[in-house]
Amino acid sequence: MTVALWCILIALFLPYLCIGIAKISGGYGLRHNHDPRGFLDSLEGLGKRAHAAQLNSFEVTPAFAAAVIVAHLAGNAELVTINVLSVLFITSRLLFIICYLADWAILRSLVWFVGMGLIVSFFVVSV
Repeated sequence: MTVALWCILIALFLPYLCIGIAKISGGYGLRHNHDPRGFLDSLEGLGKRAHAAQLNSFEVTPAFAAAVIVAHLAGNAELVTINVLSVLFITSRLLFIICYLADWAILRSLVWFVGMGLIVSFFVVSV
């Protein structure tokens, strides 16, 4: 299994890291699970930003996974290039989450654009 495919697995779990932060910061804890979605609607501050980061992570992960798979299937890109792009994408997502939690809106948007550019890069190197 390639590093890039492992990065897909990591990307799949990043939203759950965010929601864990949201639950802990909102005083919900991880024990109470009767109405998790209702609780998320009541969040403010850090918890609300963590929830938003979770939603964004769920939105972008399918595009990343598809890009990695397309790059593998096309067979035109060097494996090392695909792996490096994947690690850079995961790094950009971690930075995105940090920026979201810290409420650094402009930097967060810039990091988001970098991540989207990395997704496009998979297709560019596969031509």
